[in-house]
Amino acid sequence: MSKLNILISASEVVPFAKSGGLADVVGALPKALKQLGHSVIVVMPRYYIVDKYQYNLTPLEGALGVQMGVIGEEWAEVYEGVLPNSDVPIYFIENDHYFGRLGLYDEGGVGFNDNDNRFIFLSKAAMQLSKKLGFKPDIIHANDWHTASMPILLNTLYANDPHFAQTASVLTIHNLQHQGKFYKGAMDVLGVGWERFNHQELEEHDGVNLLKGGLVHANAINAVSQKYAQEITTAEFGCGLEDTIQTHQDKLYGILNGVDYEEWSPAIDDFIANKYDANNLQGKAICKKELQKKFNLPQETNTPLIGLVGRLADQKGITLLTQSIHQLLELDIQIVLLGTGESWAESFFSDIALQYPEKFASFIGYKNDLAHQIEAGSDFFLMPSLFEPCGLNQIYSLRYGTLPIVRATGGLDDTIENYQPFTGYGDGFKFYEATDTALLNTVKWAVDTYYNDKEGMAHLIQNAMQKRFSWAESAQAYQEMYSNALASRFG
Repeated sequence: MSKLNILISASEVVPFAKSGGLADVVGALPKALKQLGHSVIVVMPRYYIVDKYQYNLTPLEGALGVQMGVIGEEWAEVYEGVLPNSDVPIYFIENDHYFGRLGLYDEGGVGFNDNDNRFIFLSKAAMQLSKKLGFKPDIIHANDWHTASMPILLNTLYANDPHFAQTASVLTIHNLQHQGKFYKGAMDVLGVGWERFNHQELEEHDGVNLLKGGLVHANAINAVSQKYAQEITTAEFGCGLEDTIQTHQDKLYGILNGVDYEEWSPAIDDFIANKYDANNLQGKAICKKELQKKFNLPQETNTPLIGLVGRLADQKGITLLTQSIHQLLELDIQIVLLGTGESWAESFFSDIALQYPEKFASFIGYKNDLAHQIEAGSDFFLMPSLFEPCGLNQIYSLRYGTLPIVRATGGLDDTIENYQPFTGYGDGFKFYEATDTALLNTVKWAVDTYYNDKEGMAHLIQNAMQKRFSWAESAQAYQEMYSNALASRFG
């Protein structure tokens, strides 16, 4: 297909600011699209944690004016950098009033009360920046509720703007649970006309739902795995928007996230104690020993070690784990956990580590090097999520020969193939019911395989390490969706 101009905007991008998988996607996808020959720019906020000097950011000449409805015109400075290991430009919107804070969305777990204005500002600034740069986008690619205003703006305020005359919009849902629900006064800041405040577009329970509006106005909607795209049309996973998504199902896609194998690969990983690959797994045994040492666990070579890395939030199945943890720790296993999240969960797992010092260890917080070391040093990786739009850790685990134990939902179901002992087929262990019993039984199955089916374990590890989920493949699917979005908008 012909070269496209693609404007991607998001609230977080690796390595500049990250709270979840959204940042990983927006840090990687633009580079893969560029390799397909497209012209891509990325726009995000310049939070205080984004160091202008560390990333060698340079200011654009002249301030950027952003019309904020009843608030009036506000101004931003714009800084330019590049995505690491690429020449993809990334632009940072700087406004101290909105983004001059340490937290991305909250402080101490309490959301900022002006998040509506902050991210309407980002969405409008991204559109205005496109004009300032003279970058006429064929595609505006918005991500989650934070930039979901962009498809709405394209169809309203910018409907007759010649700069956007050939532009279609795409909205990716990374997590439907977060929707950008605000007081209806946000309509006066958005400035798209109160006629849009209706049940078919932006209104929900007499308030504004920015994600809902974006879903309605986008020319294509994408969920980050095929299974999740199916799930969000149901009451169980639709988070109240299932009717809206069903109405617009003809423009719904499910494109699985890729993985940056330049960062997540045990053969080249500088964070781990000893590099290894599928042909020589000796290094993995060394990584296991070092991980046990780091967490002050007995250095038992033949005891299966289960790793967990992630947010300590209910979505991630943490409650299932707390309900089954004592029975799990009766098994001859060790568990290491790295994560931060809900304060009750942080306290709970800290207490478990004190109760079972020989079997369970935790680090409350997040350290990227430690995440790599857990992937490399563990035998199994546990992800008991209640729902999981895509999930990346299970894909990292496959590459490291660390067998995933997952609940079969969303991207976890799409990426992991259940072990079939008689054929040697599979690369992990899946359970279907969201219960502590199902979790416990599946861990028992994995542990039994570890101790009593050495040949099966060897097959599983080889199967896992051969599997690939590359961004090149995902980018091809995005390219096709962009083409369809343009066709549906312009025929």
